[in-house]
Amino acid sequence: MNYRAALVRNILVAGTNGTITLIILLIAPLGLAAVIMNTALVTVASFLSGQAADRVVGFLQKAPPASDLSVEVLSDPDKIQRRN
Repeated sequence: MNYRAALVRNILVAGTNGTITLIILLIAPLGLAAVIMNTALVTVASFLSGQAADRVVGFLQKAPPASDLSVEVLSDPDKIQRRN
C-alpha cells in the first residue's frame, strides 16, 4: 500500500471514530466543551495510532538488501558434500 492510500485510510478511520465518539458523547450528560475536546482527542489519537501502525508494518515488510545475501555456487562435484 502506498503512502497516499494509507493516509486516506487513516483519515477515514479517524473521522469515523470521531463521529461515533461524538454521537455517544452527545447522548451523555456532559458539557459541550467536554464533548468537543473528547471527540477531537479520539480523532487525533486514532489518526496517529494508524500512522504509527503503518510505519511499523512498513518497517517489518522491508526486504534485506541484496548485498547482505551471499550465495556460493558449487559446480565442482568434488566440493559438494554428500549425505549418507
